[in-house]
Amino acid sequence: MAGLSLDGTQLDRYSRHIIMDEVGPEGQENLLDGRVLVVGAGGLGAPVIQYLAAAGIGSIGIADDDVVERSNLQRQVIHRDADVGRKKADSAAEFVADLNPDIDVRVHDTRITAANVGDLIAEYDFVIDGSDNFETRYLVNDACVLSGTPFSHGAIYQFEGQITTVAAGGEPCYRCLFPEAPPEGTIPDCSEAGVLGVLPGTVGCIQATETVKHLLGKGEPLKGVLLFYDALDMTFEKVPYEANPDCAVCSESGKIESIHEVEYSGTCPIPAD
Repeated sequence: MAGLSLDGTQLDRYSRHIIMDEVGPEGQENLLDGRVLVVGAGGLGAPVIQYLAAAGIGSIGIADDDVVERSNLQRQVIHRDADVGRKKADSAAEFVADLNPDIDVRVHDTRITAANVGDLIAEYDFVIDGSDNFETRYLVNDACVLSGTPFSHGAIYQFEGQITTVAAGGEPCYRCLFPEAPPEGTIPDCSEAGVLGVLPGTVGCIQATETVKHLLGKGEPLKGVLLFYDALDMTFEKVPYEANPDCAVCSESGKIESIHEVEYSGTCPIPAD
């Protein structure tokens, strides 16, 4: 009988899910069986981790080698003042344990690199890119596309955010939108340009929503759609995009067959012929 694997505490905890026709006990069991890797426990990763843990995503991997700074606390809501100086991954894991004891948290105290990304991604059903640099974004995109792992990309800048989802088929992908990263120094990061503290909450929640939908097998993902959010105007705009037939990684003629062929620094350039 459906729901027999959920104990009484879980039936209570997830009751608002279970009474939904689109979720039910079977859907909640799928969430509890889900394995999600969150790249970055900062501005975007914080709300993602918070809501995925509350929703009952059974296994959450947190990959981050940074430490909590006091300037992070204006937006990285899973960390506290007492966590300043601690590893973000450890602080995030403690937050999850306090929120929901159902969750198995796997701490990856490391920076995502070409040497480790393949092994990390292989352990999960879905990846959330909450990174704050182009090198990691392109590395996650290329590794996920080549391995057939679906992922959600999110980015924030001052009052604006963007989100897209790359499905398991791998196309269209992030490189279809942006074949190469802009030259170093042309786009300032949050420490230089600033960011509205509540902005990553909105963007991260949308990424978490995309994750839950994927694990439930419900709804339409933001595949082939770049969702722009403008907090000042309080507007959302969907911009459709198509697979680039010459994309270096997701097209049939793609030049990238292995992440080890790419230099993930600077503009993350497409390999030469």
